[in-house]
Amino acid sequence: MGRSRTYEWSDPAVTAAAVGRASGLDLLREMLAGRLPGPPITATLDFTLDEVEEGRAVFSLTPGEEHYNPIGSVHGGVYATLLDSAAGCAVQSTLPPGMGYTSLDLTVKFLKRITVDTGRVRAIGTIINRGRQTALAEATLVDARDRLLAHATSSCLLFPVPVSED
Repeated sequence: MGRSRTYEWSDPAVTAAAVGRASGLDLLREMLAGRLPGPPITATLDFTLDEVEEGRAVFSLTPGEEHYNPIGSVHGGVYATLLDSAAGCAVQSTLPPGMGYTSLDLTVKFLKRITVDTGRVRAIGTIINRGRQTALAEATLVDARDRLLAHATSSCLLFPVPVSED
């Protein structure tokens, strides 16, 4: 018999509308506090934003079978999503109101296998450099004993975000 999982998410337009109005750090703090909904991908994969400060963001996930690839371990795309989120939000946390970002690339190095037995994992993103038009960030994926499971670097494009008049 097949397994199933049901989940809900909030309208992503609510958070998207807030992007240009506040600093990136304030936006992420509003999500962390539950005053703004997180992006739907966090519900899809069941991961959470746990910490944010300027230049740093931490996400976590408890691996489940729903994250598995055909060989019985967590799919690399799940690793990449966590690392991309952590690195990108580390960049976002440094942006002033009216600025946004998008990832230009993501380079991931997979170092250890993750299964349900691994337990909760954390993706810790930090900014390395931010210029006027681009930023460079890195993220590490670690287990509860801080063993390195994966590493990523990401380049991001910075751009002005149009603010809607409400």
